[in-house]
Amino acid sequence: MKNVCFILLIAIFCGTSACTSAQPKSPKKILIVYLSRTNNTKAIATIIHEKVGGKLVALELEKPYPENYQAIVQQVAKENETGYLPPLKTKIDSIDQYDMVFIGFPTWGMKLPPPVKSFLKQYNLSGKTIVPFNTNAGYGIGSTFDTVKELCPNSNVLDGFTTKGGVERDGVYFVMQGDREKQARGEIEAWLKKIKIGQR
Repeated sequence: MKNVCFILLIAIFCGTSACTSAQPKSPKKILIVYLSRTNNTKAIATIIHEKVGGKLVALELEKPYPENYQAIVQQVAKENETGYLPPLKTKIDSIDQYDMVFIGFPTWGMKLPPPVKSFLKQYNLSGKTIVPFNTNAGYGIGSTFDTVKELCPNSNVLDGFTTKGGVERDGVYFVMQGDREKQARGEIEAWLKKIKIGQR
């Protein structure tokens, strides 16, 4: 009889949280990768990092693009035409550990910049949640978000974020400061809420 009572007590005790084997879900591991020429995309990436945490990484090339605007326009046009993927100096250690990857970039010639294509083709992002974000000169995202989806066919690509940055062609470079930065912060908060990504 004592043994039966003891077993019943153990069963009741283990019905509480003290003996449960269920562990709380660990937070998603987040990687934020961005390409930025005039630092506007970098500013957006930094705000996102402040909001969601994770690891923040700048995409850098083995051979940087020229400083001259017309020269880079011509080079990128040729790369897009030939399908050339510039080698990356940036290396991501153990990308398998990340569940969610934010990918930031400017719109170049209404297309996804070649270095971002290099990143998406170099790493296996299958099964991960991909979150694109973009800055542009006022002409929009072009085909950039569609290209991200095409290059990540086995990933869950969420609705991206876009906002106007500088207009390098007109000599307007970094603009994400003062009131413009405050506006961008509000836009990012609303976007993260919309796509159901928790903020710190």
